[in-house]
Amino acid sequence: MSQNYKDTLNLPRTDFPMKANLAAREPEILQAWEETRLYEQIQEAGQDRELFVLHDGPPFANGDVHMGTALNKILKDFVVKSRAMLGQRAPYVPGWDCHGLPIEYKVVKESRGLSPLEVRKRSEAFARKFVDVQREQFKRLGVFGDWDHPYLTLDPKYEAQILRAFAVFVEKGLVYQSKKPVFWSTGAQTALAEAEVEYQERDDTAVYVKFPIASGELKDKASIAIWTTTPWTLPANLAIAVDPKELYVVQEFRRDGVSETLLLADRLVDAFCVTTKFEPTGDPLQSFPGSKLDKITAQHPFLPRTAIVLTADFVTMDTGTGAVHIAPGHGEDDYNLGRANKLPILSPVDDHGRFTDEAGLPHLVGKYVFDANIDIVNLLRERGMLLGEQRFHHSYPYCWRSKTPIIFRNVEQFFIRIDELRGKALEAIHNEVKWIPAWGENRIAGTVESRPDWVISRQRSWGVPLPVFYSVDGKAILDAKYIRKLADLVAQRGSNVWFELNDVDLATQLGLPAGTTHRTDTIDVWIDSGVSHKAVLQTRPELHEGFVIDPADIQEATGELPFRPADMYLEATDQHRGWFQSSLLTSIALNGRAPYKTCLTHGFVVDLDGKKISKSGTYDKPMDAGHFVGRHGADLVRLWASSIDYTADVPFSEEMFTRLGDAYRRIRNTLRILLGNLYDFHSVAALYERRSNEKEVLRSQTAATGALIDRWIMERLDQVIADCRSAYEAFEFHKVYHMLNQFCAVDLSSLYIDITKDRMYCDAPDSPRRRATQTAMHEIFDALCRLLAPILAFTAEEAWGYSSAGASVHLQLFPQAQDRHVDPKASQQVAELLKLRGLIGQAIEKARQEKLIGNALEAAVVLNSNSDVTAEIAKEELEEFFILSDLTIQPAQEATASVTKTAYKKCARCWRHRPAVGASAAHPDLCDRCESVVARVTNKVGST
Repeated sequence: MSQNYKDTLNLPRTDFPMKANLAAREPEILQAWEETRLYEQIQEAGQDRELFVLHDGPPFANGDVHMGTALNKILKDFVVKSRAMLGQRAPYVPGWDCHGLPIEYKVVKESRGLSPLEVRKRSEAFARKFVDVQREQFKRLGVFGDWDHPYLTLDPKYEAQILRAFAVFVEKGLVYQSKKPVFWSTGAQTALAEAEVEYQERDDTAVYVKFPIASGELKDKASIAIWTTTPWTLPANLAIAVDPKELYVVQEFRRDGVSETLLLADRLVDAFCVTTKFEPTGDPLQSFPGSKLDKITAQHPFLPRTAIVLTADFVTMDTGTGAVHIAPGHGEDDYNLGRANKLPILSPVDDHGRFTDEAGLPHLVGKYVFDANIDIVNLLRERGMLLGEQRFHHSYPYCWRSKTPIIFRNVEQFFIRIDELRGKALEAIHNEVKWIPAWGENRIAGTVESRPDWVISRQRSWGVPLPVFYSVDGKAILDAKYIRKLADLVAQRGSNVWFELNDVDLATQLGLPAGTTHRTDTIDVWIDSGVSHKAVLQTRPELHEGFVIDPADIQEATGELPFRPADMYLEATDQHRGWFQSSLLTSIALNGRAPYKTCLTHGFVVDLDGKKISKSGTYDKPMDAGHFVGRHGADLVRLWASSIDYTADVPFSEEMFTRLGDAYRRIRNTLRILLGNLYDFHSVAALYERRSNEKEVLRSQTAATGALIDRWIMERLDQVIADCRSAYEAFEFHKVYHMLNQFCAVDLSSLYIDITKDRMYCDAPDSPRRRATQTAMHEIFDALCRLLAPILAFTAEEAWGYSSAGASVHLQLFPQAQDRHVDPKASQQVAELLKLRGLIGQAIEKARQEKLIGNALEAAVVLNSNSDVTAEIAKEELEEFFILSDLTIQPAQEATASVTKTAYKKCARCWRHRPAVGASAAHPDLCDRCESVVARVTNKVGST
């Protein structure tokens, strides 16, 4: 009867649990990080290193962190952690956007009729609440940063910097006041900047309308046919635009016995007929270029005035009639054409999007313009001016917060002159900044090229006050001197002072002329975040080279440090027309160059159907990051963020976590088996550490003289280290994920760990080949923990702690690929052996199915090998590689393998069938290797 030799085996031992239990374990690790002030330790350790600053784009403090924001913050954390481990100092100052419509809209929605000051107080409380909420949620995601000292755009010192930046804009003549059409949110009753507009698909009623010609040779003989998708703007019509070079025709049309003589572009006649059911009668009566129509007039279809015909280069021939209805108070092209021709700028719509008396339609006064579309169409029909109508599907601008359709409305606002900044901004885009991915360059360049002047005033309460004063006669006073005085006052008392002081008191405080007044408009929130390069990067010493800044470099008046562009901005793709652009334009104005060296863009988080998941959307499945952290753990959310190519839209679903869970378990189990196999290595490693260079000697010997599988795995490790470092340097985190997942699943679990299992478990504890494998596993474990640390921040820390390696893994640097003098043929030889291994595996499986053997260790394999490798490697090593007991190798032209049942007996300890089993009288059930080990163990026990 066989003895039980289990106690003589070197079975893996570790307390590192197989079950991750991340949701419970991660908060404990997080608490340890906070208690040891790990972030501060990392900064101190990197004090003398090269600086890398990722400047945080501020999320709005208006709700829980959703998966889109989580992706953004985790990607930033990947950058910051990996830069620190690449040997740089990478401080991270998180920030929040605290002003603006998203917050005020929620406050006002809950309580109506509040005074501006009360709105501000409630908005601040709301913002501060969600700063605290989001801060804890970001920390729970494992994001490192200076969470005790973030930047908040509502901080009085930050608000003062906004005003100081505004003073520079004023000094440079960039700010002006004008009454012209702007994006207007009827839901929020304020002007909007382009970045606050989103587009939705919708159906509208488009109409063909006739304007009887009222002057020139065609007077009373024909009507101009126009087409519009916004019938409600017809009360504001003052002109018709035509293309001066396009061919226009005067054509008689008939429909249902009714005849109309109409003027329209020749190339759009067919499309007009298809939609309206008119049929042309005979040949055109006249044809001529649009330039011939310049300055004739046409009768308005339902108001007692005429519209002048003007030529314009923006008229297109893709839809409509080639004759464009012009309402200078409701469109940018319309406005510019109207101004150039000294037309009045009529905009008969109030703040809520309702018609006013100026519309000239008493029965529609007070009606919402989109509701009035049907009334305008019916009016056209009653007057006999409606030529046709259709349902038109198109993309239309909506307010990003109230989700209501936007109108273009002529109102008096303040603007920044973009033409003064455009040239330098485009030069910076093309010559100063690296764009990741590269298409970001063309995307932002296109938006800057086409951007109109920046409307910066807002008719809202929650924001930094627009620092414009008004003289006794009502004229705007834009004076940098007073703005800077206001900035100093705001730095002391906060921007509420603008709303708390009356005109007299504020004028006294700032030294303004008697009788000066102020209003309650605020500055566009994109200015707030857009000047963070001034308010944060130029005021935080830790974001500059060296922690100690020479006092001579600090400007006495503002305490500002010299301008230093951030190394990176990292945001979602919508920020090409948002924060990337507002930061660029303000920095060009203030510094003459871009505020960043690199801009990295990630896609939107979308569900499996491609639907965008956002905080303000209507997605009906769980989207809060906390839901997934609570269920799966932060490290699985981080693994998701690393597994995708963020340069495109990022797919996301609950089901993805199931697949990612499998990958996570593979990685964790790999760390666990490595730790388990190293349970008796630490004392050996410590011994080598005490001896001069002997540990390095052992490593070199392992690489140079170890078994082929050891030399191969060290070569693979070096390749993985080099490739991961390169991927981290290039911010290609998905490549890191795939390389490490592959390394753990295939190179380690399926090959190296499996192949060396026999020597690790059954050899003598201090046998040279077992120690060689432990040395390799020790290096692999060390490298894996470090390379995984930016991604699996909690798991890498947990595993590192079980290795008795000392301080946090996040204080380490990435490993360097070593020059190990490895056999350059190792990878090639292993590749050949793997082909033969596959061939043997097929033969064994066939024999197993035929019941010749029960498992591979019972097989006697004859390998007819056509590879030189099998002649170069010892038979014992090949048996280990193929995990066989009984192998015979014969040279052959073609590789084949045959299997019979081995005649050798099974060793009771290692389970291999070996010739020596049964030869020993003392241990007849053991092979010679196992007998030797057991004898040593027995002698050792006896001697103690």
